[in-house]
Amino acid sequence: MIFTLSLLLAFSTMEFTAWFMHKYVMHGIFWKIHEDHHQPTPHFFEKNDLFFLIFAIPSWLCIMLGFMNNNSFSIGFGFGIAAYGIVYFLVHDVLIHRRFKWFDKTQNRYFKAIRKAHKVHHKNQNKEKGECFGMLVVPKKYFK
Repeated sequence: MIFTLSLLLAFSTMEFTAWFMHKYVMHGIFWKIHEDHHQPTPHFFEKNDLFFLIFAIPSWLCIMLGFMNNNSFSIGFGFGIAAYGIVYFLVHDVLIHRRFKWFDKTQNRYFKAIRKAHKVHHKNQNKEKGECFGMLVVPKKYFK
């Protein structure tokens, strides 16, 4: 029960965490790492892919330390972060940016809204004046 609750807590708070990190860290102090994500390049990998580690390391630490100390909350929290990371990869890299051509022809209304909101985010290729920094929570206006 504690494992499940902590997993759900971590997963649900990760959307806000990702939004905050994207808006204030990626478009702030670490813009030089994130910048190549907003500029078209012929490369498959981007410097921006390094942000994976910012989230993977706490996930791994929570899981590892949780198992070492028999702490279900920590284990669940680590798996919640990891689950969000998997969903983020599938939505951001597969569905939106199509780095992998797995879901090319989806007509799902929610997925279309996510794509539209992210397209608006990428419309501005600069550090400032961006919008739509979240991933899974989409403003209603993008469903139209």
